[in-house]
Amino acid sequence: MFARLLRSRVFLLCIVLFAAALAVFAWWRGAGDDQPQWLTAPVVRKDLEDAVLATGTIQASRLVSVGAQASGQVKVLHVQEGDVVQSGQLIAEIDSTTQQNTLNDELAALESIQAQRKALQAALKLAQAELKRQQEMFAHEATSRAELQAAQNALASAQAQLQVNVTQIKQANTRIATARTNLGYTRIVAPMDGTVVAIVTEEGQTVNAVQSAPTIVKLAKLDVVKIEAEISEADVPRVAPGMPAYFTLLGEPDKRHEATLLSIAPAPASLATESITTSSASSSSAVYYNGVLQSPNDDGKLRISMTAQVFIIAAQAKDALSVPSSALGAKDADGRYEVRVLTRGAKPADVQTRKVEIGLNNRVDAQVLGGLQEGDTVLLNAPRAGADANAAPQPRPPRMRL
Repeated sequence: MFARLLRSRVFLLCIVLFAAALAVFAWWRGAGDDQPQWLTAPVVRKDLEDAVLATGTIQASRLVSVGAQASGQVKVLHVQEGDVVQSGQLIAEIDSTTQQNTLNDELAALESIQAQRKALQAALKLAQAELKRQQEMFAHEATSRAELQAAQNALASAQAQLQVNVTQIKQANTRIATARTNLGYTRIVAPMDGTVVAIVTEEGQTVNAVQSAPTIVKLAKLDVVKIEAEISEADVPRVAPGMPAYFTLLGEPDKRHEATLLSIAPAPASLATESITTSSASSSSAVYYNGVLQSPNDDGKLRISMTAQVFIIAAQAKDALSVPSSALGAKDADGRYEVRVLTRGAKPADVQTRKVEIGLNNRVDAQVLGGLQEGDTVLLNAPRAGADANAAPQPRPPRMRL
């Protein structure tokens, strides 16, 4: 029992001595680490851009609802969702029995009227001959004036009837053209090149085009897409149509898709549904203006209603000498910034304050126009406006390392 207690005390004493040794070792290592540790960054060359961010939605550059102008049952649907069609390509066929019968009736009616025309032409010739005969007889006093007038009236009546027949033939041809057009409506063709993005009416379904034009499919032009982006009122003054832009997708955040800003709406989108009053104008709700961008979609990966993170490039500088924006100190009256530069080591005496001319500043990196050279090392904890520009930066406290 005594031996077991002794071993326990010896074990505890060993643990205490080991901890004390670690503390002494850590103090010894930390005592030699008396050099200040600055946050620094080199002056390098890189491409800079100042971009306005907006959230957008991808839409087709053109979206058409292909409808039916004829009533009846959809007998055959020749396309499926996702098919690429050409202008004039057959999309669907509607049962054409009624339209075909109407055309046949009109053609038969025209034949009847044309047959009547032959009879009327024969009657006209007979009336002309009778009038000529009566005129010759009246010249020789072989007939009465009444019979001559009767012959004249018969000729006028025959001419009028023939003229009516000519009008009836024109009307019949018009009705035939209408019937042929209605028959053609039973064959629904693509009005443009595009992709079938939705099937609204299925095969076998009956459509009624009397009250409204039913939609069969929706056809979209997707080789070029447009992006409808919401631009905040604070950013609208910084952008203009024609500016280059790019966007990324949620599924491909690292891939840039090039685009161009086409237009910016003159009023918020809410204007179409809300009335702007003094109270609504003074509300704290954010105001956004719709901007329309255009981008090629040759590979077809951009799809309708995808969410896009849009970057409208307001300014850019290629291969520019740059420093992190956090290195900029106080701004002088001449527009130059104070930047602290580490010249040799890491002592306060080795830190110089320089006046630097800055160009593009996107709040992450700033373009250096003068005052620094490539390879210089700047301090990132530079004092801001109101701070002592000549004060030495405060080093970090020594770190205890085990």
